[in-house]
Amino acid sequence: MQDYENLIPPAPGRTPWNKGKLIGAKPPLLPKHVWSIRTKLQVAGRTRDLGMFNLAVDSKLRACDVVALKVDDVAPSGYAVDRANVRQKKTGLPVKFELTEQTRQAIDDYVRTAHKKPGEFLFTGRRGGEQSMTTRQYARLVSGWIANIGLDPHMFGTHSLRRTKATLIYRRTGNLRAVQLLLGHTKIESTVRYLGIEVDDALAIAERVDI
Repeated sequence: MQDYENLIPPAPGRTPWNKGKLIGAKPPLLPKHVWSIRTKLQVAGRTRDLGMFNLAVDSKLRACDVVALKVDDVAPSGYAVDRANVRQKKTGLPVKFELTEQTRQAIDDYVRTAHKKPGEFLFTGRRGGEQSMTTRQYARLVSGWIANIGLDPHMFGTHSLRRTKATLIYRRTGNLRAVQLLLGHTKIESTVRYLGIEVDDALAIAERVDI
């Protein structure tokens, strides 16, 4: 009797989604990287991108929250505010963030040149003014900014922007609770994992304290 099982061709192997990709936590940008990207965007006259980049770094928001921002969230009267308060999509909890002077200026320039009005999404994509930019479009922009200063876009991502200022604040102050509040984490353990804090980090902070 013929063995029909041997006549059935083997199922083609499915290529893993992460083959050839670097997975895991994306590192934060260094201050020199931030300034390089800002300079490139300013020279190129990319008003929207400069405002978005500065706001993403200052706000420390996830990509889904950055693209969901509306004009009212940061410039309710037509000018950027010193501090903003938005509700996170992931947790449903509000989080506050500051807007530095250079970010406020970039947002003001963008709102003025793009004729943005209250009620509109701050950053719109290809689908038109009534739709927000998608997280995929945002990720492509970030990759372009990263590549434009000579870095590998596969090594960094939208979370790099979220982690940049938070990591710098932690390294300069060692105040983990402050970083937790700024990131909108509900548990301090999440902040520890997010920042990748190790024993060496804790010892370095301890060494700076003299009793």
